[in-house]
Amino acid sequence: MEFIKKNLEEITQLIKTHTEKVNRSYEDLLLIAVSKTFSVEYIKEAYDYGIKHFAENKAQELRKKAEELKDYEINWHFIGRIQTNKVKYIVPIAEYIHSVYREKEIAEIDKIAKKHNKVQKILIEMNISGEETKGGISKNELEELLKVAENYNNVKIVGLMTMAPYTDNKKIIKNVFCGLKDIRDKYIKLYPDLKELSMGMSNDYLIAIECGSTMLRIGSSIFGKRNYNTGG
Repeated sequence: MEFIKKNLEEITQLIKTHTEKVNRSYEDLLLIAVSKTFSVEYIKEAYDYGIKHFAENKAQELRKKAEELKDYEINWHFIGRIQTNKVKYIVPIAEYIHSVYREKEIAEIDKIAKKHNKVQKILIEMNISGEETKGGISKNELEELLKVAENYNNVKIVGLMTMAPYTDNKKIIKNVFCGLKDIRDKYIKLYPDLKELSMGMSNDYLIAIECGSTMLRIGSSIFGKRNYNTGG
């Protein structure tokens, strides 16, 4: 699986070149390898290259891989749709949960985190594009959710997350990503922990860098095309 290291070398160089181009520092960006559907052997290969942050979107898969890789110093991220009955499997493992946008999710995360004597770092998922197929809240709903979250001591909102529409129109993608940054910048004075911007995937991460992303979620450009039928 040498191709994984080769892909990572190319991506790392692209990120470095692009951050310089837009007067940003490479060190300000976190590369998260989205390992959903790929085997632990793929994760080990990326880990050996130097990647320490990996993301999963299913609670059971996260749990299984975390157990198999318990001897590795991996920081796990959960990026999938949250089912409250599965939160008990996510919280003990994930350093970050990127896809929170309902109070009932915050309440359940807080409850489980309290049991584990943990303050769970979460990001609020926002639907900037307004697509009905995407999860997340609108910008008009964010302030209320941030206020509500202050009632939960074992949850810490550290940023915002979004996904751009799947399109070749770079202007549309840029409007979504820069729109998220504008929202973050509006609230960061009142909520100074709201630093992270989780945006940018394999097809649009360079645009996300231009708009201030701090967390890039890259999967297929690292690991190759996913086979959802076989799980690998």
